[in-house]
Amino acid sequence: MKINIRYWICQLAGWGIWGFIFVYFYVIIFGDRFEEQGGKKEYLISLGIYLVAGIICTHILRTVIKKTNWLRYSFNNVLLLFIVGVGSTSIVLYYGGNAIEHNTPYSYDNFLIAKRLEKAVKMEKDAGLDSNYYLAGGGAVKDSISLRAISKIKNNTGWHRNKNGEWRHENKTDLYGIYQNFLVISLWMLIYIVFHYVQRNRNDQFDRLKLETTVKELELKTIKSHINPHFIFNSLNSIRALVDENPKRARRAITELSNILRSSMQAEKSETVTLERELDIVKDYLALEHMRFEERLRVEFEIAEDTLQLPVPPMMLQTLVENAIKHGISKQIQGGVVRVAAEIRGNQLELLVQNTGRLDGAISEDGFGIKSTQDRLNLMYQGKAAFKIQNTGANMVESKVTMPVAV
Repeated sequence: MKINIRYWICQLAGWGIWGFIFVYFYVIIFGDRFEEQGGKKEYLISLGIYLVAGIICTHILRTVIKKTNWLRYSFNNVLLLFIVGVGSTSIVLYYGGNAIEHNTPYSYDNFLIAKRLEKAVKMEKDAGLDSNYYLAGGGAVKDSISLRAISKIKNNTGWHRNKNGEWRHENKTDLYGIYQNFLVISLWMLIYIVFHYVQRNRNDQFDRLKLETTVKELELKTIKSHINPHFIFNSLNSIRALVDENPKRARRAITELSNILRSSMQAEKSETVTLERELDIVKDYLALEHMRFEERLRVEFEIAEDTLQLPVPPMMLQTLVENAIKHGISKQIQGGVVRVAAEIRGNQLELLVQNTGRLDGAISEDGFGIKSTQDRLNLMYQGKAAFKIQNTGANMVESKVTMPVAV
């Protein structure tokens, strides 16, 4: 319904502008001629008939174009359709419009023909032609002056007398009128085709964006579905190690795991969570791991107050901390430290996870926590976020994530 309304508004506006151009030139610019010969009323009515006929013809052309499903055609076929459609519509508009106009009492062409007849009669009289000059027998024109006068009357007015003395008018095809129609129909169809090509291109881009968004959502869900089982597996291993050694702590660990699972299930519903909420999951996870490592695991937090409400991908920081313990602390006989830091630098939120140990090259390429972090940042921030893991100091590994403050 909205498309139809827009189409008819464009139709009426376009043909209205075309009609205004005619009125401006023929009534205002050449107004003296109308004042001299009259016919303003007839001209305006004839122009109205022409504009209505133009709207009808172009609407029929549009219907034919839609029925042919032209958008699926090649460029050569569209060009052929353009030429045939414009040519046939121009001819139909010319002859159809003239047929309607000439059958009305306010035809401007009929008005001009009558005026030319008056002019022909006057020119005949002024030339002093014999009253029987048109006869084939006696009194036929013999001198060149009279012949030139007769030819001038016919050329200027289109009127001449037949052998019976009756005035006859030569109805010639107005090639200028057809050419004029060809131009306006060409412009109409060009605008129509370009509009639909642009609209189709926009629709294709929109569909492509929707498809890309759907793919990214599926990829993110796939990544999340891998993160959660991976985390659960490591946590259950930690609890299993406590069951025989310290059942009371094992029960506490189950409660901790329950809290973490509840938080992770809620985080699954959104693309981002606040850093504060993410830190709660990290602290629960570290509490579980501390039961397994005890004094071998030391934890430090350096979190700037203004970062707590900033959005971050859910479970990402926990994944980095988990990676630090799995590939760092667990391999150190004396254990080590896990330091989590967050601060704002310029327009970037910087998250740091540092752990005791040395970076194994294979981990950066194949480790699931590393790969999932890189994939999620690429999908969510489209190159505006960065992730880097490297050795720092004598025996320290640093994982750093930078992402835009405004999501």
